[in-house]
Amino acid sequence: MALTREELAMRAAQELRDGFYVNLGIGIPTLVANYIPKGMEIVLQSENGMLGMGPFPYEGEEDPDLVNAGKQTITALPGSSFFSSADSFGMIRGGHIDLSILGAMEVSEEGDLANWMIPGVMVKGMGGAMDLVAGVRRVVVVMEHCNKKGESKLLHKCKLPLTGKGCVDLIITDIAVFEVPGDGTGLKLIELAPGVTVDEVKSKTKATMTVSPQLREIALA
Repeated sequence: MALTREELAMRAAQELRDGFYVNLGIGIPTLVANYIPKGMEIVLQSENGMLGMGPFPYEGEEDPDLVNAGKQTITALPGSSFFSSADSFGMIRGGHIDLSILGAMEVSEEGDLANWMIPGVMVKGMGGAMDLVAGVRRVVVVMEHCNKKGESKLLHKCKLPLTGKGCVDLIITDIAVFEVPGDGTGLKLIELAPGVTVDEVKSKTKATMTVSPQLREIALA
């Protein structure tokens, strides 16, 4: 059974570690803020100049002046700080962000990422994605396994314009989790969604892939 958006965020939250400075991309990654494990101290950073973001506000408690880089209303936590986007990108480019969780349109078997443009479609631009994949210590992609046409988003080579080359460390899709060794062996399947088989994943994956001897089911509890 394919994971829901919330379950994808829950699985991505398992990549958090106590004391991490974390940047969340727009879309599904923003939901990770709602699933930070209890007792774990995580500092969420936003490209538009905020350190210490909290979860999304309850309905009726939104502050229109308090938004993340995706223009979504957010909350502040005790100790939150605000600064210019130049300082924010200085943190990113300087390697001070431990983890970024991003969405994607395509990922190659070597960890190349395409997540900002479809030719012929009007887009605002790449935003901070290029800086994030180049400056952050670890990049985790969270996405649906196939696009709206049912085509695999895990490919030998990305067809869309790249955000970065060889930058993805882990891929979490709605049916499986892959490590990206980047050693020419392709993606390594390490987890399956409940009820999903290896054959199903292979049939929906265009990238070269191997199967970990320690393959396990995705645990969300």
